[in-house]
Amino acid sequence: MGGQVEVKVKIPFGNKYLDAVFSVPEKKPTYGVILTHGAGGDMNFPHLVSLAACLASHGVLCLRFTCKGLNIAYRAKAFKTVVEYLKLSDDYKLSGVFLAGRSMGSRAAASVVRQLSQGDDDDDFVQGLVCLSYPLHRPKLQSKLRDEDLLLIRCPVLFVSGSADEMCEKQLLEGVVSKMKAPKKIHWIDKANHGMAVKGRTADDVMEEINAQVFSWLRENMELEHK
Repeated sequence: MGGQVEVKVKIPFGNKYLDAVFSVPEKKPTYGVILTHGAGGDMNFPHLVSLAACLASHGVLCLRFTCKGLNIAYRAKAFKTVVEYLKLSDDYKLSGVFLAGRSMGSRAAASVVRQLSQGDDDDDFVQGLVCLSYPLHRPKLQSKLRDEDLLLIRCPVLFVSGSADEMCEKQLLEGVVSKMKAPKKIHWIDKANHGMAVKGRTADDVMEEINAQVFSWLRENMELEHK
């Protein structure tokens, strides 16, 4: 496990700024992950801080950012701005990035990946998508699925969801994933709810399982790029 440095930045977004933090590995990184939070909270949500530290300690740059606002189009616009910012950064010349988010943040990430894959400027900078607690439907409203972006994505996608998530019924996500054209994988956290809480397990223990799954999936997909 290497050391890492945290660097705070402010990313211009319209007439304001998005607060963000780089978790920078000791060695020069080749790949990065852009990470954002759900509807509540901010980039300092414990799961995000833990994942960012884990990735940086394994040599992956992580940029996490805060974007308040409950409008999904607004959140996606902010996410796209952060992708452009990192792509044009002089400090970090990356081969590619993976977009990641928790809950509503994963919906925003999925929206950006879909927009980029359908655009003419698809230059392979965005390599994949990580959805933590993807909110496939509102609680008790399983008839309306938020699957339109997922079905149009082409790059690899990892879902990490709780098997007891009240916003992502297991069979429904499996049904959507079976229709996706992209390479995809689901890792179920047994008995976890939408907040990834599991009775009888500590939060740190659950976070370690999530981090290990995300990193091993990223590593597999980065290795594919190197071949």
